[in-house]
Amino acid sequence: MPCFPDIEELAREVHAWGDLCREQGGMTAPILGRLRRELKRARRELARLPGDRSLKAAEPDDLKRLRALRPAGPRIMAKTLAGAEYRRRLKGAWLGRAAGCTLGAPVENWSIEAMEQLAKRCGVPFPPEDYWPGHPEPERPCYGVSRVRDFLKGHMCGIPADDDLGYTLLGLLILETYGSEFTTEDVGKAWVEYLPIACTAEHVALENLKRGVPARRAGVIDNPYLEWIGADIRCDPWAYAAPGWPERAAEMAYRDAYLSHRRNGVYGAMFFAAAISAAFVLEDPLDAVGIGLTEIPAECRLAKDIRWALGKTKSLSGWQEARALVDGRFQGMHAVHTNNNACLTVFGLALGGGDFTRTIGTTVAMGLDNDCTAATGGSLLGAVLGIGRVPEHWWKPFRNRTHAYLRNAAEFRNSDIVRRFEAVRVTPEP
Repeated sequence: MPCFPDIEELAREVHAWGDLCREQGGMTAPILGRLRRELKRARRELARLPGDRSLKAAEPDDLKRLRALRPAGPRIMAKTLAGAEYRRRLKGAWLGRAAGCTLGAPVENWSIEAMEQLAKRCGVPFPPEDYWPGHPEPERPCYGVSRVRDFLKGHMCGIPADDDLGYTLLGLLILETYGSEFTTEDVGKAWVEYLPIACTAEHVALENLKRGVPARRAGVIDNPYLEWIGADIRCDPWAYAAPGWPERAAEMAYRDAYLSHRRNGVYGAMFFAAAISAAFVLEDPLDAVGIGLTEIPAECRLAKDIRWALGKTKSLSGWQEARALVDGRFQGMHAVHTNNNACLTVFGLALGGGDFTRTIGTTVAMGLDNDCTAATGGSLLGAVLGIGRVPEHWWKPFRNRTHAYLRNAAEFRNSDIVRRFEAVRVTPEP
């Protein structure tokens, strides 16, 4: 993978030189204007640059075509799932997702060294075994609703607001409003109605929607983030609504992801939606990962990367080696890309060995987009374990409350979230 780390450093140096020259009375406008024009030209050329044809053929965006490239799979694993069993597993999945996110959010994208130093200052183990008790920026705002303090042990008054959880709630609202046959256009309408802010690919798509761009085109105009992790973190509601039906969960994830992503960005959502759906009827999280692979093209990059990660799980010596392997395979890939973070989630599930605390703690410790990876790992394993096997110290501090930054949907009861997902749940026809 080509890597040009010097470009960012050069940009920082140009910025610094520009500041210095301007402060000293220098005429910077002609030079910086020329640089701006060159950068815009490079952006246009890169956007038009054709990729590898054979790879593109293996990674279609059309649902029918990509389904034709899937390996064999169960498609439907359980035509019925008893209500009590479903609720037990759904509570584990939702609160497991919330726990992983809440643990990872204060140290999102931190280096391993910085997290180790925080653990040392706080006097807690690393990888963490409970929520962080302290943070250098406790008053920093989070999505205009919560603060970092709200993610810390002893300070919680519910699940704090975060995009990794907000999109799960938004998915529930979409299902309640439009039903399980919702379209990508319906997703776009919900975004405009409920989302005050968004990041990367979601921000681009949302702004395009506001300008009147059709939903099915909103994700491909001026969007270099098409394969980043955003669609991946939005996939859980589709799994919760189609437990034991991985094909249907992946299909709904596709319709949602298509608003803002393409190719492996879409596949990440489909993969984890199918895996979490399968987790509702399985007892091994890695078995669920294997089911997830059956709902995406067999030769896409994500599928190859996940198979690589699964092949490494039995020989891993620990989380440090897992992170080093990811760094080596994905050199130069952005820290919030789909593929590298998906592999860290797989490694976290493997190293956790079915233990919830070890799974989310290890996943956070490996870094990169670790609130996303720990949230997904917590959701998948929570569905396998059910709420009874998720330790209480991870979910009791939530006090049955969830805070959100969605317009006109700012607070939820966790018990209501479970009830409402059960009401929109879909099952295969007998």
